[in-house]
Amino acid sequence: MSQSPILITGGAQRLGRHCAERLLDDGHPVIVTYRREREALSGLRERGAVTLAADFGSEAGILDFIARLRDSTPSLRAIIHNAGEWLSDPEPEAAGAIFERLFRVHMQAPYLIDLHARSLLEACQEPQRDIVHITDSVVRHGAAGQAAYAATKAGLESLTRSLAVQFAPRIQVNAIAPGRVMLADDGQQGERRVPGPGVIYQTLRYLLDNDFVSGTVISVDDGQYPTG
Repeated sequence: MSQSPILITGGAQRLGRHCAERLLDDGHPVIVTYRREREALSGLRERGAVTLAADFGSEAGILDFIARLRDSTPSLRAIIHNAGEWLSDPEPEAAGAIFERLFRVHMQAPYLIDLHARSLLEACQEPQRDIVHITDSVVRHGAAGQAAYAATKAGLESLTRSLAVQFAPRIQVNAIAPGRVMLADDGQQGERRVPGPGVIYQTLRYLLDNDFVSGTVISVDDGQYPTG
């Protein structure tokens, strides 16, 4: 396996944590970012993962993280942009602040990290280097009450396609658009099958193992659309 680590943003819980653990199982060194300290981070650290606190809610916070990332590793095998926030549209008086927050987390942070860390990816001695953006299947059909969330995830998909062209042929850039693959925090399943995060890791593994895919958005949502 590569000695260059794989960076996972938002790797302290849920989908990001699952992918970090599976990558460690597969023998990859891992760097994860987190916004607040969580119990799960202790287990990741015990397994050798490097953990870096990061707040992507401001440009200063993003650039501070990039500087510390450069101090932590001379190269990267891949970057997985999993950090995100699910925020509903607020009343109009607060809409600007919410949109700005989502823009920074979902678009500006991946954009700046990808640009600044390009040299770290190119320093990897492995023949393949990847950037994977985690978007959302809601981009395809919209979401009442989450317009800002859906719009900024759509922007991340646009970045995927443009950076794939810009970084070719040395770096592959793709996106995974999950549907509802995990139970909500309240444990409610509803009527649809909830397969768990393993289906996303299978898709991520495919991208990390295939050197002829770039500029693609892979939907992992069982082909389902909302009914209302």
